[in-house]
Amino acid sequence: MELQGKIEIIESEEIKGTFKKRVLILGTEQASQYPQSVNIEFQQANCDLLNSVVVGDEVKVSINIKGRKWTNPEGKDIYFNSIVGWKIEKTSTF
Repeated sequence: MELQGKIEIIESEEIKGTFKKRVLILGTEQASQYPQSVNIEFQQANCDLLNSVVVGDEVKVSINIKGRKWTNPEGKDIYFNSIVGWKIEKTSTF
């Protein structure tokens, strides 16, 4: 699956010593009647893909949607979703 838009924010985060991620906020205002700001995670080695882009660039991002279930201490199942990027290309057209 792919998303297109303009980069609004790029943040870095290190989780534990062995796992790192960078977060890209992608604004879809030019690609949609209803603008969205989508949070896309790049993990581990894919974090380096964000070195070639800056805030304001128009890009196409290839993503996977991941989900997982967690059972809280009260026994209730809670579901989480993540959007994970694995490829990014600069583009000037949508």
